[in-house]
Amino acid sequence: MSRAPANKPLPTLAAAIVCAAIACAATGWYATAALAATGGTSTSTSAGQAAQAKPTKPQIATWFGPGFYGQKTACGQTMTPVVVGVASRTLPCGTLVLVNYKSHRLTVPVIDRGPYAKNGAIWDLTAGAASALTIADTVRIKTKIVGRAANTPDLGAPLESEQSIEATAAGGTSAP
Repeated sequence: MSRAPANKPLPTLAAAIVCAAIACAATGWYATAALAATGGTSTSTSAGQAAQAKPTKPQIATWFGPGFYGQKTACGQTMTPVVVGVASRTLPCGTLVLVNYKSHRLTVPVIDRGPYAKNGAIWDLTAGAASALTIADTVRIKTKIVGRAANTPDLGAPLESEQSIEATAAGGTSAP
């Protein structure tokens, strides 16, 4: 097996996110590129995360949204309908998680704590992430920790240009 030369950069997570955004653009969903705004670079996992680096067995996931819009998450982001992220009880804010549901894959940052439902759920997706993955109910997903992003107030938020595209597509006008 050949290795890439040390002076050649490996593809970054940001490139993968852009590819995911292009795939989702066909359905009109642009928020998946939101992580590109965070720098979305993959970093090596710590020893504690290395055990979770393999894809997991299916786990229960729920989603949250309208009742939380305008509120701050535990990690400092403001919830909106287009924020793409996930809540985890144990992973640090900014941990990047690859979520697989049916034929859909999406990398999302941990931006909140939870879930708190008593249904055995391990993950709580934002409405934006659930929509991008075509999830409308409690489901079983597979996950894999793929890196970390800086925990910033706009982590998981769509790029400004995507907000303009979405507003125009919805019949509104783009902001100057």
